Amino acid sequence: MGSLCFYRRIFALASALLFATAARGVGVSPTPFSATSASINVGEVRTDPDVGLVQLHVDATHLSRRFLHARMEIPAHPGPFTLVYPEWIPGEHGPTGPINDLVDLRMRANGQPLTWRRDDIDMFAFHLDVPTGASSVEVSLDFQLLSGAGNYSEGGSVTAQLLDLNWNEVLLYPKGVKADAIQFVATLRIPKGWRFGTALPLAKQSGNELEFLPASLERLIDSPLIAGRFFRRIALTPGERPAHFIDMVADSAAALQMKPADIEHFKRLVAETGALFSARHYRDYHFLLTLSDSVEHFGLEHHESSDDRTGERSLIDKNARELFAGLLPHEMVHSWNGKYRRPAGLATPDYQKPMKDNLLWVYEGLTTYLGNILTARCGLWTTNEFHQQLALTAADMQSQAGRKWRPLSDTTDAAQLLYEAPREGAARRRGTDFYPEGLLIWLEADTIIRQQTRGQRSLDDFCSEFYGGESGPPKVVPYTFDDLVAALNQVCSYDWRGFFRKRVYEIEPQAPLGGIENSGWRLAYTNTPSGLLQAAESQYKLTDLRFSLGLTLNQEGAIIDVVPGSAADHAGLGAGLKLLGVNGRRWTAELLRTAVESATTNRAAIALLCENDDYFKTFKLNYHEGEKYPCLERDTTKPDMLADIIRPHAALEQAPGK
Repeated sequence: MGSLCFYRRIFALASALLFATAARGVGVSPTPFSATSASINVGEVRTDPDVGLVQLHVDATHLSRRFLHARMEIPAHPGPFTLVYPEWIPGEHGPTGPINDLVDLRMRANGQPLTWRRDDIDMFAFHLDVPTGASSVEVSLDFQLLSGAGNYSEGGSVTAQLLDLNWNEVLLYPKGVKADAIQFVATLRIPKGWRFGTALPLAKQSGNELEFLPASLERLIDSPLIAGRFFRRIALTPGERPAHFIDMVADSAAALQMKPADIEHFKRLVAETGALFSARHYRDYHFLLTLSDSVEHFGLEHHESSDDRTGERSLIDKNARELFAGLLPHEMVHSWNGKYRRPAGLATPDYQKPMKDNLLWVYEGLTTYLGNILTARCGLWTTNEFHQQLALTAADMQSQAGRKWRPLSDTTDAAQLLYEAPREGAARRRGTDFYPEGLLIWLEADTIIRQQTRGQRSLDDFCSEFYGGESGPPKVVPYTFDDLVAALNQVCSYDWRGFFRKRVYEIEPQAPLGGIENSGWRLAYTNTPSGLLQAAESQYKLTDLRFSLGLTLNQEGAIIDVVPGSAADHAGLGAGLKLLGVNGRRWTAELLRTAVESATTNRAAIALLCENDDYFKTFKLNYHEGEKYPCLERDTTKPDMLADIIRPHAALEQAPGK
């Protein structure tokens, strides 16, 4: 989910581990709107003369009551008319439009109420008859902002101090109209004293009333907005075009205190993306960062911005910062990989046509790889932290027993199901593995290019040629699997079709570790957890013994998952049981780890007393190998290719994208 997906995976990796001018107003892109060509017209406003201009007015001053109020005037002709609510939300890779929170829907024409009826098959469509003499339909609705009501952008998006606004939540549009062929003029009223950030260009501001320039429906929905009492903007490329900003809202002023070193790292990130992709397909770029413990945490990509939501202390707490570090790099990569170059099955003309997720191992998997190496290149991760993350990813994928019955491609085809799957049983089921396993596959592809060309070319060259082109406003250039293979062969002649077919489309009982091994490293295990794993355990209140006993638990002792084939599995333990005691004593994480270590010398079985509903049972685990945690071990017979992959590639003083 996009990324979205990735950072639910990282945070769940912990769970399963368990990954302008004043006239324009604050938060507004200073670059004027301009058109582009040779695209699916995402950046070009082409209004169908039969559609007209939609007026959208959103009132966000009722946030203490947890709802937004919206009014629309939609041009229409007399006769049968159907309006639709956006269903398939880009980046969320599924029919996730939050229609259950759409309430108090009313329609009028010529001042008179209209009767509407929901389609009995397409629940996102509303039928009505426009009376003779009417030229438009007036629609009013409320959207409920209920904390914990759903996942991703449907989830919590408001507190007493801030708002995350996604325009798709508060609008309808005529059925059958392409998203790039209808214009919206949006206005927004925010609480007095609040400031805001968005990539959507502002026409004018009067106090807390904002009016934006006309934009296509696709551009509007692709331009979320954040607003809040505690707001901070950081200009990352002052005086340069395109401009880059971090716009932040938080539940406290203290949460906005990004360390000066991290500001420099994000400046480096902008430079590194310029060096990697050689072009920028946006007018300006805004990282929209929400820091709150009361909103849904994820990252969601947009063409000219990213919607990044994480904990309130993510900038100031060491553990939280380490886990958060890769979020913004990942989502920014999506501006090229996912928004500009997009799998043909995801380049749909509107928000009602189902998307085909079969190339998410590129859309999300390659983005995971590039996002991680950029996190290291810009300094947000040290080399050691990058190695720790790579080792955890490799070991995590190796432990996924579901890989023995379903290929990676099936996790992409079923992505919309897997995003909603419970944490319990993930190892047997497989989850959205196209993120972490995609990383491993693309690392291997990178090392093959470097080996085949004797270091003269790399995946960076593919990124520059496939995702580069001419800088300018947003547009979409779709691609197919055949296009991808052809582009890779332009960089390095190789059997890429066979390479991906084996690793993506066929059942592979073992994780693809070729990239790690080609790089001069190997997956190994130690008895000391890495700093990244310790941070995840601390932050998410987990105990991760997947690589020894074969289980993960939350702080209450509930077993989140059991690795098939592990000692815990052989003993009969399963997800959903609750651990009460270890060797006759009330359980604690420390006591459990001590028991694992003691069993290496006393050779006694580890006795775990568990509760299963209203019943109790003691399970005996015959495990005597001590604690095990993944790490990377150097293979000195080969060059350290990882060192070159993550070294900085850009000079910060260069103006990126020029």
